[in-house]
Amino acid sequence: MTLVVGVTGGIGSGKSAVTDRFEALGITIVDADLAARVIVAPGGAALDAIAAHFGPQIIQADGTLDRAGLRQRVFADEAERRWLERLTHPLIGEEIRRQIDLAASPYTILSSPLLLETSQKELVDCVVVVDVPEEIQVRRATARDSNNEEQIRRIMAAQMGRQDRLEQADIVIDNSRSLQDLDGLVHELHKEFLLRAESSR
Repeated sequence: MTLVVGVTGGIGSGKSAVTDRFEALGITIVDADLAARVIVAPGGAALDAIAAHFGPQIIQADGTLDRAGLRQRVFADEAERRWLERLTHPLIGEEIRRQIDLAASPYTILSSPLLLETSQKELVDCVVVVDVPEEIQVRRATARDSNNEEQIRRIMAAQMGRQDRLEQADIVIDNSRSLQDLDGLVHELHKEFLLRAESSR
């Protein structure tokens, strides 16, 4: 059984900067956000149900999901968000498991913003939380996603609180420092995970 390391963190914390570095070291990254896109792609397991629930206008002219429109709807209405989660979380879990089974690197990383809020945490042997102060989260996320600050804060409010995340972490990466610092941290963790993977075989 291959070692699976879960990487999570709030919006704007820099999970991608971390997982990009592991990927550059030859490690397979299973990305829950990409798994979520697979299931809502045309022909995917969830698209028809979403269109039936939210109405045909949620599907764009090219047959793909209006992701921005859906995000606005669900983050403005708690009941709609919960409905969408009940539909998609089991399907995302199946897609993640399929991708983990196909991974061929010495260990695998599951990158997921909802790792600790869902049954995805049962798929990992170790939880790494990428952490920055909330003001840095807001600044980075508004700059990256061209979302306004109010939308970012709504998304943050819907995610697990920073303190709760830190309490469930096996390892915390402080990502408020330089990218050079991050390089060093990732290299050290990579060596540790290779040792763990070797001893778990």
